[in-house]
Amino acid sequence: MATEIYRDAWGIPHLRAGSAAELAHAQGLVTARDRAWQLEIERHRAQGTSASFLGGSALAWDRFARRARLDDTARRCFADLERREPGTARWVRAYVDGVNEGLAGSTSPEFARTGLTPGGWEPWTPLGVWLATHILFAGFPAKLWREQVAAHLGADAIGLFAADGPGTSGSNGWLVGGERTVTGQAVIAGDPHRWIEDPGVYQQIHLSCPEFDVVGLAVPGVPGIAHFGHTGTVAWAITNAMSDYQDLYRERLRRTGAGVEALDPDGVWRRAARHTETVEVAGEDPVEAEVIETGRGPVIIGGPEGLDGDPADPSGLPVAISLRYPPRVTGDLGFAALLPLLRARRVADVDRAFDHWAEPVNVVQAADTEGGVLHRVAGRVPLRAETNSLRVVPAWEPGHEWRGWHATPRAGLTDGVAVMANQRGPAAPLGVEFAPPHRADRIAALLAGKERWSAAAMPAIHTDTHLASAAPLLERLAALDDLTSEAAALRDRLLGWDRRMDAGSADAALYAAVRGAVVRRLAAHPAFAALTTPPVYPEVFQPWLALVPRVGFALEHLLRAGELFGVDRPAAVRAAIEEVALRPPAGVWGDTHRLAPWRALEPEQPYDEPGLSGDHDCVLCTSGVPGLTERAARGPAARYVWDLARREDSRWVVPLGASGVPGSPHHRDQLPLWLAGDLVPVVTDWTTMQKECDV
Repeated sequence: MATEIYRDAWGIPHLRAGSAAELAHAQGLVTARDRAWQLEIERHRAQGTSASFLGGSALAWDRFARRARLDDTARRCFADLERREPGTARWVRAYVDGVNEGLAGSTSPEFARTGLTPGGWEPWTPLGVWLATHILFAGFPAKLWREQVAAHLGADAIGLFAADGPGTSGSNGWLVGGERTVTGQAVIAGDPHRWIEDPGVYQQIHLSCPEFDVVGLAVPGVPGIAHFGHTGTVAWAITNAMSDYQDLYRERLRRTGAGVEALDPDGVWRRAARHTETVEVAGEDPVEAEVIETGRGPVIIGGPEGLDGDPADPSGLPVAISLRYPPRVTGDLGFAALLPLLRARRVADVDRAFDHWAEPVNVVQAADTEGGVLHRVAGRVPLRAETNSLRVVPAWEPGHEWRGWHATPRAGLTDGVAVMANQRGPAAPLGVEFAPPHRADRIAALLAGKERWSAAAMPAIHTDTHLASAAPLLERLAALDDLTSEAAALRDRLLGWDRRMDAGSADAALYAAVRGAVVRRLAAHPAFAALTTPPVYPEVFQPWLALVPRVGFALEHLLRAGELFGVDRPAAVRAAIEEVALRPPAGVWGDTHRLAPWRALEPEQPYDEPGLSGDHDCVLCTSGVPGLTERAARGPAARYVWDLARREDSRWVVPLGASGVPGSPHHRDQLPLWLAGDLVPVVTDWTTMQKECDV
């Protein structure tokens, strides 16, 4: 049969083909037509070549991508895939062929603005896109922050700043078993929290061939449907497990006439792989990047001479830090899971598919029409010393090697439901820092409030704005006395607030203003002065090392700790509420808490940034940086409700639209629904769609 491309009313592509390979080709083709600029951004980021057309603002990432060997790792992983799973490798090649066909002659306006010629995907490029998208997902730079805290405040202080940090991404996910639904069949719902990007990081798509028929959220540039899918008889979804599976090693390096050597744990200096790459930068001179790899992994910070402007660490040794991450060690990125997921018919099939999963490490929830359910961790976490998970460890000392892989934990349902929101759950043995329990506790409480649930009722949970993490600050406010009359009135108003971060709430705006003032005052205290100037590590790691965000996201711990290095917290809270009482915000929460999507290139015609409900610890997780900015760059990158009773009763939405082409009618048409918490129908009836073409 011919490969057919259809569209529904929202411009979502529905593809029908005679084989999985033909379908992969069509998926690549339609993705390139809809999102050519996005695909090329992702390809160049994986290769470390984005500065060649974006300029100096992209240089820090490109240097990291080169030094971390992302493109080379993708090549290795694809070569391994060809050896172990040749059918999957051919399927990936078919997708790449479709991408290249779709990119040929693309007229996306961004190419003309930057002078970039699209095209040139290699068979391993989807693996590089996947790796570049997730390499920072586990937040290994947090270990650099812990080193700073331990060096200046002592190791016991590390826990004070433990929180879902500024560089991590999370998700909400919940599974309601058939015994708790009106249909007797399970419902799975949730929303992945990631950077909100334009175009979006998830692509709504429908893939159909004789082998399978699946709707779901794809990652543009990667074939299949990895994270969130519904085959009609089984559905699955994931959340970030918050596991720690990447290590940082402090290396001792020296130059020799033959190159660079690294000191290994057995006391022997061994040759490190070394070469130099040239990074092109639009409008500027090219930059040299020295690429060094030891027996632990690629050196991503410093080198034999240390860092420019900061040549040595406190021990007097030059700074050189290497990164060890599973795909670089194993040559396996987990792509062997993708085709089996599409072919899944039951929970057992999904379970077996996720046995192949590698990175990132996720918590999986799945259910099927026969009553089967699944709640497990999937991915590869190395067995090694506990200190590896906490800090940067010395490469030259024994005891920090990897010794195999953790078994992935499993869990069940409690009272007919399972909830994951990056809290300490089944993945607890595999991680160090997890999200606070507020989102998970709130979802569980809401689900407990009704005996039977329908798919149609789930958006009320998606959009809940109750902020449980406000309690410590409100408790501190309640204990204050001798306030000015203005501050006392503000305190009393906040103590009567319903703790909902609604866009139209003036009380939420007042709370956020006081919170921000407290964060800034705590961060400015002399006790933390040594943390205000981070080491001169590469720019890509600076979000993890900035003090104000760290204080903002750890405010609960800092306010409730028994003692805080002599910081007078009541005085800080008092000063903050007096400050806000003198100059209160004039409007409502949505006036300052506005959507700020990331774009590689700013649009020629700027878009209005809509006001948002929610906050970092609400179920409606729209996250600014307390004390720094209320503009939200992170939030629900999609919302979904998978109904196992009737797939046609499932619903989904993305923040902007199905198309990545500016000016397209489907570029931003889902934004009003996303803002309101509404969803669009999942369409599977071909007779209701508009046929676009045969390919």
